[in-house]
Amino acid sequence: MTFHIRPVGEAEWPAFADVLAEGFGWTPHPRQNERYKAQTEFDRTLAAFDGDTIAGCTSVHSLRMTVPGGVLQVAGVTAVSVLASHRRRGVLSSLMRRQLADVHERGEAVAALYASEAPIYGRFGYGRAAELMSFSVDKGGSAFVRDAPHDPALRLRVAKPAEARGDFEALFAAVAPLRPGLYERRKEFWDSVLADEEYDQQGAGSLRSVIAEDDRGVRGYALFRIKSGWDSNGLPDGELRLNELFAADPAAYALLWRSVLDRDLVAKVVASSRPVDDPLFALVADPRRLRARWSDELWVRLVDVAEALTSRSYVAPVNVVLEVVDDVCPWNARRWRLSADTAGAECKPVDDEPDLVLKAASLGSAYLGDGALSEQHAAGLLDERTPGTVRALATAMSWSPKPWAGLTF
Repeated sequence: MTFHIRPVGEAEWPAFADVLAEGFGWTPHPRQNERYKAQTEFDRTLAAFDGDTIAGCTSVHSLRMTVPGGVLQVAGVTAVSVLASHRRRGVLSSLMRRQLADVHERGEAVAALYASEAPIYGRFGYGRAAELMSFSVDKGGSAFVRDAPHDPALRLRVAKPAEARGDFEALFAAVAPLRPGLYERRKEFWDSVLADEEYDQQGAGSLRSVIAEDDRGVRGYALFRIKSGWDSNGLPDGELRLNELFAADPAAYALLWRSVLDRDLVAKVVASSRPVDDPLFALVADPRRLRARWSDELWVRLVDVAEALTSRSYVAPVNVVLEVVDDVCPWNARRWRLSADTAGAECKPVDDEPDLVLKAASLGSAYLGDGALSEQHAAGLLDERTPGTVRALATAMSWSPKPWAGLTF
């Protein structure tokens, strides 16, 4: 069955939002719907119509995202949903193919998304490109190593988040270019980060913040909520839920973590999204106490292989011919010679025999520097024609720090 696909106008937002609510099984508060609408770029929405009914939808945020060695315009895919009545009828495939064609026409070489379910997007060329860790730390087991960094010039300032917004924005803008996956936050994104109405609190109290600074200015901040509680013996049993913590240097980072870990009347700190190479692993004397859990985070799709591969940096020389298998973006499906070193990269179409045959999703998984190529090779998912190619390419594309976006879009 063929569905008519087009962007929706603002007047059609209620119907668009209803499909999202139905697909994700949520009932957002009207104010939450208003915030999401404010983030929506209506010219970048798509809806699949079955007559007058929206059967499925998707949208894109125009993001400026950090990639290894620079910042790139990236299509942040979001709001993907299909009505239960229209599953298995080609709605999602039609939407995703049309969306990728639109992204390519706009000249964006890379698309990225958060996957509500991991198996969905690989068939459209997206690869798991970033991961996250969640921590649940008991206060009693949170001691730091003896040589943890300390700067006597630093001090802490408790601030009302709404009043310190400028400090948060400036600090985040300074650190975002340092980690692949972080992206520039527009006003509408900051509005959501700092939202603090009752339905935002989810029983965990008001949004709180602490800032690390010296006489020169802000060097880090933490945003969190505290769900207070007492156990059956009358002892404090509060839970601090960390929303985000960013710092410009190790001393500020350590001081902020100590501040949240040492909070009075708190027995446990829960951080639901942290990078997999979070320095906290090295700071805590007993890292087992972090009770860390792993999950996938960003998924990345190379919409224009040549442009994407030349728009990032490499940590080692590599000269390989890649045969890219891509049945969704056919303009990518050919052989490319990638010649790169620490000074730059070139990616040109060639007819030479390939050193490596791989799917577009595999390149997407490696793009932000997380090194997934080696594990895919070990799993037998890559066709290495020239021995050593995977190791050379994985090494060249690796990056430190590891990718992490931190804020779901």
